[in-house]
Amino acid sequence: MEADFVIIGSGSAGSAMAYRLGEDGTTSVLVLEFGGSDIGPFIQMPAALSYPMNMARYDWGFQTEPEPHLGGRRLATPRGKVLGGSSSINGMVYVRGHARDFDHWAESGASGWSHADVLPYFKRMESWHGGHSALRGTSGPLHVTRGPRRNPLYHSFVEAGAQAGFELTYDYNGQKQEGFGAMEQTVWHGRRWSAANAYLRPAMRRGNVKVHRCLAERVVIEDGRAVGVEVSRDGAKEIIRARREVIVAASSINTPKILMLSGIGPGAHLAEHGIPLVADRPGVGANLQDHLELYIQQKSLQPITLYRYYNYPAMARIGMQWLLAKVGLGTSNQFESAAFVRSAPGVDYPDIQYHFLPLAVRYDGKSAVKGHGFQAHVGPMRSPSRGTVRLASADPAAAPRILFNYMSHEKDWADFRHCIRLTRELFAQPAFAPYSGDEIQPGAAVQSDDELDGFIREHVESAYHPCGTARIGAKDDPMAVVDPECRVIGVAGLRVADSSIFPRVTNGNLNAPSIMVGEKAADHILGRTPLAPLDGKPWINPRWRESDR
Repeated sequence: MEADFVIIGSGSAGSAMAYRLGEDGTTSVLVLEFGGSDIGPFIQMPAALSYPMNMARYDWGFQTEPEPHLGGRRLATPRGKVLGGSSSINGMVYVRGHARDFDHWAESGASGWSHADVLPYFKRMESWHGGHSALRGTSGPLHVTRGPRRNPLYHSFVEAGAQAGFELTYDYNGQKQEGFGAMEQTVWHGRRWSAANAYLRPAMRRGNVKVHRCLAERVVIEDGRAVGVEVSRDGAKEIIRARREVIVAASSINTPKILMLSGIGPGAHLAEHGIPLVADRPGVGANLQDHLELYIQQKSLQPITLYRYYNYPAMARIGMQWLLAKVGLGTSNQFESAAFVRSAPGVDYPDIQYHFLPLAVRYDGKSAVKGHGFQAHVGPMRSPSRGTVRLASADPAAAPRILFNYMSHEKDWADFRHCIRLTRELFAQPAFAPYSGDEIQPGAAVQSDDELDGFIREHVESAYHPCGTARIGAKDDPMAVVDPECRVIGVAGLRVADSSIFPRVTNGNLNAPSIMVGEKAADHILGRTPLAPLDGKPWINPRWRESDR
């Protein structure tokens, strides 16, 4: 079995690359995916999002090592083990990131990845249904929509932001990220619009893009060049050959694992596991980043929250509406209002993100209170904490060792204390007066810095945005893993293109920038001239030096 291009992983970036690499019909593309089918209501129905990320059928089931700054807690690290990868189990929230994020990438050595460079790829990938904007795409494979925001609490959240003195924004993915407004989602005609639905299925219909179910164990490297991938299936091993290139797009957890199993990584660590060294790249598995978040929850004085549907008869009705006609509450992820704000004067662009939900519930689907409530998910966007992904053994079937080293800086604690107090300020605004009851969590008694730190230590959770473990940079940067064209430094015929290459985590959820990486990497792989840069100068608050709002 062989193909011109062999892609490891069918996720956000992998599916986008498969679509673009096979677009002209002259090249053969083989996508290697360990997971199974994404067909079924648990994945395809947007409102069912809490199920697939908690199902072993669809999730790799990774956990962190005991996190030393969180009392030794092990945090879940879901990654998609299914067609479409994590785009098939995520929350479907669509956030490009701030323009300054990508300018920072370019300043860090990722030349050609500034905001002006990546903006045309964001436009190419989108079909935006929010109106007309020179900064948004209208004919791409990925449909981007907004929820109906029928529940009045969605509007109360935005109004509360304005009452507290913050900006409003019509389109946080356009020129002005800063502010309160509608949240965007990858949902189309009532279905999850994953990378599998947007990119991979259309690519497979052409006939020259195929998916092979197997476990990719290592990249086969001969005389310094990647020539294929060793895979296993049903106990049998085989080598799948790549006539042109191998591309690893297996997630920021599995990508560094595969590179290290292939002899690419920190030399001393590979020697510990008896793996012959091909390229000593200490940056493989380093620079691991994520977003953490808290749920600040409030009881509702009126029975208008989604809790009224939190019973089996109502959920059955919602499920039937969705199955029969793709209408009703099942067609939204329920994250329909959002905000991006700055934490302090002197911060020039947003560093706090909000998701608002008219229900008090956790990602695992368990209600935090038996009654009506609502919550804001809130967390800082640019934590200085960094972690690692390391091999647990040389066995390709073994899960890697993941340590994010969460909350390892005092700034992390100060930032989260500010997030809690700011959210309390928002919930105390007149817009919430008809609805806002007692605080569920942290609870009104939790006020001092020490008390807030205790709550944070016990309750902070991952927002599931891991990245950075094979970062892009200049060829002479000893910690860079890939060059600005996504080529693995020191190995010919091998590239990495997924969230692993991010030098620093972007503002917001990672599905959109991960797809953008796949789109842009495809042009580099094909040797095409990159799309012409576009001037998308961001709106920066004129009061940023003096005020946080």
